Parts: sequence; C-alpha cells; structure tokens
Amino acid sequence: MPPHIHPVFESVTVLSGTMGSGMGNTVEKSKGKLLGPGSLLLLPADHPHYVWSEEQETIIQVTAIGPFDLIYVNPEDDPRNK
Repeated sequence: MPPHIHPVFESVTVLSGTMGSGMGNTVEKSKGKLLGPGSLLLLPADHPHYVWSEEQETIIQVTAIGPFDLIYVNPEDDPRNK
C-alpha cells in the first residue's frame, strides 16, 4: 500500500504471514522492517507510512477509534479515484 496517513491513532497486529512497514512519504523498502506473526505496529495520527506483503498470504488486524479514513500522500495512488 503506497504512502498514506490516517486521521486517528492506528494499531496493526500481524496475525499470520509477513508484513513490511516503512515510514515516510516515499516507498523505500530497504529502510522498512519486516514484521512477523504477533508483531504490533503503532502509528500516531497523521503519520505517513506504507506497508507491503511478500509472496505469502498475510492476515492483519487493524484497530482504531473512528472516524477512520485512509488518505494517500499522492492522490493518484488512491484506487477510489480510478
């Protein structure tokens, strides 16, 4: 998922598989981290970040107190605009 923000605090738990996570306005996987099952990613509101998964299926749980939204740093990355 390309760089984006959320207007509220977000908690992401990796339930299975592997999820990559990086911070910033551009994707730089070499500066990110791979998170395995049981990993917890905590992100403050309005903090630009990006995530990706590898070849295997990855299941995550996202928790937030709304209203929750996903705002792409680059609006052209938003599939809702296509």
